[in-house]
Amino acid sequence: MADSSPWRDARSPSLEDLEVLAAEAWERLPQHFRDMCRDLVIRVEDFATEEVLKELGIESPFDLMGLYQGVSLDRKSFSDPAAEPDMVFLYRRAILDYWAENDETLGDIVTHVLVHEIGHHFGFSDEDMERIEEEAKI
Repeated sequence: MADSSPWRDARSPSLEDLEVLAAEAWERLPQHFRDMCRDLVIRVEDFATEEVLKELGIESPFDLMGLYQGVSLDRKSFSDPAAEPDMVFLYRRAILDYWAENDETLGDIVTHVLVHEIGHHFGFSDEDMERIEEEAKI
């Protein structure tokens, strides 16, 4: 009897796979939400750096699924020197760990982390972010 399990040959989603999910999520977000971020760069890495974890007081790298790094538009000035672009980091291994323990699709988790990192940075309420996530559903 042949093994017909779809998981038999499945592999863990790669950094590139999560980058694709993040890009798709970004494109589905409402335009007004994306406009707030302008030239936002989304990066996927396996884990946050030791420096980031230490700065945030986080002991396990599995406890951080994402991070917004940058200056919000309300604090930017045209007279400021050119800075690095604002970035959202998505941490693949922490996201996959969460995915394995919960009953959500990987795409929904990536969208959730992306929206919440941007939303918290700009001071959105949880209700605002839930509405934005709903608007981004396929």
